[in-house]
Amino acid sequence: MLKAGLAHFWFVTIHPFDYGNGSIARAIADLQLARADGSGQRCYSLSAQIQAERQAYYDLLETSQRGFLDVTPWLTWFLKCLGRALHAAQHTLGQVLAKARFWERHQPTPFSERQRQLLTRLLDGFEGKFTTAKWARMAHCSQDTAGRDIADLLAKGVLVHEGAGGRSTSYRLAAEA
Repeated sequence: MLKAGLAHFWFVTIHPFDYGNGSIARAIADLQLARADGSGQRCYSLSAQIQAERQAYYDLLETSQRGFLDVTPWLTWFLKCLGRALHAAQHTLGQVLAKARFWERHQPTPFSERQRQLLTRLLDGFEGKFTTAKWARMAHCSQDTAGRDIADLLAKGVLVHEGAGGRSTSYRLAAEA
């Protein structure tokens, strides 16, 4: 991992090309990481994590390239960035596996296409309160149709009520769903 961080740093510092040095440096780092763990398969994206943190990346590169060329802060950041990339991949993989388990468990359950869209939206991490009115807008259907879809999912044990009731009623996926 240290080799990967150092290779990345020094390639970017040398900056041999007019364009593409950052991309090549990330590829070199990925190559070093692949060699270190003996696997060509990646479940994480260091490049995506660096892109998400690009301002800190550029600031740290600039700081590390000036003065006495102490690369310790750079390596510390690089290793922590790698850790965040691994954590993000673990989170994404957990979501993918949860979705796969859900659909496998409910394979025999009959769902309409609208219900499948609703469930996919919820499994993808719907933000906020999920209500009949929101479902009607998202599915481009009437509130009555959305209500029937939701009532059917409640009866199948896939959704549960959440909230006070009436207009404040919202729904979420059942814990065991």
